[in-house]
Amino acid sequence: MSLNKEQVFSTPKEILRPNEIPSVMVVGNSLPEVWENEFLAVEEFGCRAPTQYDSEEDPHAKMVSMAIVVGNPFAEPRIHKFLPEGIDGLWLYTAEVVAGLHSDRVEGWNYSYFDRMANWPGKTEKEAVHFDQIDKMVENLANVFYTRRAQMITWYPPSDSSSPEPPCFQRAWGQIVSSDDDKLFLEFNTHWRSRDVFKAAFMNMFAFTWLQKMMAEMISEKAGVEVGVGRYAEFVDNMHIYGSYERRKEVEGFIKSLEKKDFSQRVYRTDDPIIKDLYYEAREKMLKESGTAQSPEMLKRFIDLVDKFYKDKNS
Repeated sequence: MSLNKEQVFSTPKEILRPNEIPSVMVVGNSLPEVWENEFLAVEEFGCRAPTQYDSEEDPHAKMVSMAIVVGNPFAEPRIHKFLPEGIDGLWLYTAEVVAGLHSDRVEGWNYSYFDRMANWPGKTEKEAVHFDQIDKMVENLANVFYTRRAQMITWYPPSDSSSPEPPCFQRAWGQIVSSDDDKLFLEFNTHWRSRDVFKAAFMNMFAFTWLQKMMAEMISEKAGVEVGVGRYAEFVDNMHIYGSYERRKEVEGFIKSLEKKDFSQRVYRTDDPIIKDLYYEAREKMLKESGTAQSPEMLKRFIDLVDKFYKDKNS
């Protein structure tokens, strides 16, 4: 399978020295199509460099800097079949990002994305003044739709600068625009210092677009007007494919699967009966483990939103 040249743009080779990190832009309408082109762009354009996770037998990783735009992040089909933790893991990971499910794990990992967003600089920083950035970002956007100051960060230099596992996700920014006969939409950007395109990027995008949708709903409630989900964009300093995946033939196997199967065979619609059943299985786990959620309110909002999606599909 080759890149869609109308959706992928790379730095011309003549303006870079040999093996400098190229800058790439990937655009598309839906999450799965964009993610496949992200992977193929790293494979085709990536330079080679070591990482701190390589073993001696691993080839150097391939890497690029990447800008990504998903025009309609809730367009169907929305779910790619290649998921390292399966559909169940995708829903549970999303609940971790948007509501802090499994917050008891923060002590072991030193951070969670939700903890850094809703409780910056995080529960492990006992002496710090903590701040709910999600709530403040929603408030800022509800008060002034066009503000350029609505953002949140994760990085905490005193601990992250020397941590062996610092957060990859760094910052989110949003602004509301008027489009389509004066309808309002929340545009949402996320910024990442580093990301594994093969086994993390799709799950990240899926989860953060749900956060985008939840924040649009919260803004709607505060402002008293309907705000929908606009385009979703990402900026990744180092998007990479680890050499270990290449050594274990995982990259080769994935590319062959892309060549053998049509796009329709590589994706799921969210309303596919299989996905619906797996969501309700994951939902039971979320409810059973709701006591671990850092924000039970956000967990309820997330579950209610997905429930409403399936209710609307059945009506």
